[in-house]
Amino acid sequence: MEVHLAGRDVEVEVASGVFSPGGIDKGTRVLLEELPAAPGTGDLLDLGCGWGPLALTMALESPGATVWAVDVNERALDLVRRNAERLGVSNVRAALPDDVPDDVTFAGLWSNPPIRVGKEALHALLERWLPRLADDAEGWLVVQKNLGSDSLARWITETLGLRVEREASSKGFRVLRVTRGA
Repeated sequence: MEVHLAGRDVEVEVASGVFSPGGIDKGTRVLLEELPAAPGTGDLLDLGCGWGPLALTMALESPGATVWAVDVNERALDLVRRNAERLGVSNVRAALPDDVPDDVTFAGLWSNPPIRVGKEALHALLERWLPRLADDAEGWLVVQKNLGSDSLARWITETLGLRVEREASSKGFRVLRVTRGA
């Protein structure tokens, strides 16, 4: 399938059983439209990568960075690897959560988090990864407004002590920027 990533039309492979098998979903598209450029170096994280639109965009924009594409779905990780190879990017590491070394901190994090896994599982996921942002890093999340974006933002601030700012609202989604700032 042909999609538009990092300012260019590219061909990627998608599949059933992986989030958004029809291409780039609406939430991810909103996030991609609102994001600043990915940091040029360091470790970057696409949390819940699916077939890889966010990870591939980061890899294309930031060839000097290491992009961690993390998902619990092995089929998704296989698609990310194949798509990275197809696009000629060698800086993507598709990995299960436990395969990312604990000492890696992230210069940037982009995610369309799996809200529908339930509040408890979502909170556990964010508690594991958001605190791994480097001191000067930004995490970017897109969350559907009617699926609790505002309450999730409050929870991140109250529970994790991180700052959350609503950077944009579009097509029923909120784009949230997460930082360590006061």
